[in-house]
Amino acid sequence: MLTSTLIGTDGAGRSVYRSKHINQDGRHVLLYAHAPHAHPPTGAELDRAEGSGELRRHPLRLEWNIYAPARQDRTYKPDGAADPLAPSQPGGPATEIPFATFDLAVFENRFPSLSGASADAPAAGAQLRPAAGRCEVVVYGPEREGSLATLTIDRRRLLVAAWNDRYSEMFAAGHEFVLPFENRGEEAGVTLHHPHGQIYAFDFVPPVQAASARAFAAGFDLAARLNDWRQDFEVMNAGGLSVFAPPFARFPFELWIASRAPRRGPWDYNREELDAFATLLGNVTQRYDDYFGRPTPYMMSLHAAPRRAGAGFQFTTQFYPLLRSRDRVKFLASIEQATGVFTVDVLPEWAAKELRR
Repeated sequence: MLTSTLIGTDGAGRSVYRSKHINQDGRHVLLYAHAPHAHPPTGAELDRAEGSGELRRHPLRLEWNIYAPARQDRTYKPDGAADPLAPSQPGGPATEIPFATFDLAVFENRFPSLSGASADAPAAGAQLRPAAGRCEVVVYGPEREGSLATLTIDRRRLLVAAWNDRYSEMFAAGHEFVLPFENRGEEAGVTLHHPHGQIYAFDFVPPVQAASARAFAAGFDLAARLNDWRQDFEVMNAGGLSVFAPPFARFPFELWIASRAPRRGPWDYNREELDAFATLLGNVTQRYDDYFGRPTPYMMSLHAAPRRAGAGFQFTTQFYPLLRSRDRVKFLASIEQATGVFTVDVLPEWAAKELRR
């Protein structure tokens, strides 16, 4: 049974609906569109993978890491006929989305890193706790090929609306930090090529975001700095948002999207900013592909304020391309892995100039 809810409007002022279906294994499937989904589910459903996960404390790095053995058996590079993110057709193979058509879908991951289930007994010498949280997959559309650049602007508006809906629901459930992200390309570890992203809801604030919250609380004003960086580091802008190569970028050709006015997350964007955000997500991806002459592998993540962060936190969307030239991959080698100190082969101001061009 489908239940549909009006969740708000997108950057163009159009109504956005969320239609909810519960699978036989209890996982939800959410369909986002500009009208309630009108068709019943079709086809068989995939069951949740069995397994448990946990967080273990690293006593020297002072961090918690996720251990999720069940993910070792997750779906790995299926052929097109076995695409688990495709619409499910009557009589066809089971997929994650038991509907013959959809605009944009979100479902609970079958192989979650964070779920709340934990091992029965701690390993000797390990400090651990349950890997509480939630993991979801965001499927950009029924098409098996494409990117943020090839999605229509209406689909990208739906994506932004879906992100905001997930932020709202996950924070309301008590999760401390929510991270929508996308890995693109095999160099970024992608094993399902159907265009999609993911969302992790953490029950703790990870170290990177905790450090950012402290920096903003101490007075770092990113929105004000954007004006100082505009001449040398900005690549493009629209609707009060700027795309720029931060002067402290750790990846060659790294780009961020941020607003010129303080915003804690995309839920704080006004209508003009929402529409600009949907536009720039596609423009950044297209600009990378044009510059490198190929579908560019990257990691993209949305860094919004943790649930209890102060008003000074500034939302950014960060793109980390895994190329340093058209035919050279940026690897995280010994120095980066051992120390956390990145070696960057391209000056951010030069990268901004190249990408502007």
